[in-house]
Amino acid sequence: MLGVIGALAEESPNGPPPDLPLVLESLLVVAEEPPTVRELAKATEAPVAAVEEGLAALEAACSARGIRVQRVGKTVKLSTAPEAAPYVERFLGLERPRRLSRAALETLAIIAYRQPVAKSAIEAVRGVGCDGSLQTLRDRDLVEPVGQATGPGQAYLYGTTARFLDHFGLQRLDELPPLSNGQHGAGQTALALG
Repeated sequence: MLGVIGALAEESPNGPPPDLPLVLESLLVVAEEPPTVRELAKATEAPVAAVEEGLAALEAACSARGIRVQRVGKTVKLSTAPEAAPYVERFLGLERPRRLSRAALETLAIIAYRQPVAKSAIEAVRGVGCDGSLQTLRDRDLVEPVGQATGPGQAYLYGTTARFLDHFGLQRLDELPPLSNGQHGAGQTALALG
């Protein structure tokens, strides 16, 4: 494999590499932080559209392997296949976390489907306070503040994290199950994630 990458670098020190998915996978493996598509385009000297195509090809190639291409906002990263999670956890000596309470699951579902969303909007949908559930979700790294509202008080706006995608075996937020009949009640939303 190293010989292939070295040969590619010698063939094309400037300009896009001939095997862009291979190079993109290598860059994602060594990246300390998930890069953006633009950062990958700059590193490979390839157009953004070509990088998107390369990522799509890499995603297709990884679908039968133990890794997945995962998009979190504008960034891209590699993660383990969700079906391997119990084995990865056992290998790493991680305890399986306790199940989320119904209240926490409802709060998480509202955030997932309506993000970015303020705490007051979550409470309006649920009809009760969500301080405890929100703290539980933050402690488990499933949600995080992603901005602040522009109105009075500048409330934090919450969104899901990369850990949320890992936990539910998703690669992108658009893979969330659709809500039935267009209803957005807390119960319906929690059932969709359920």
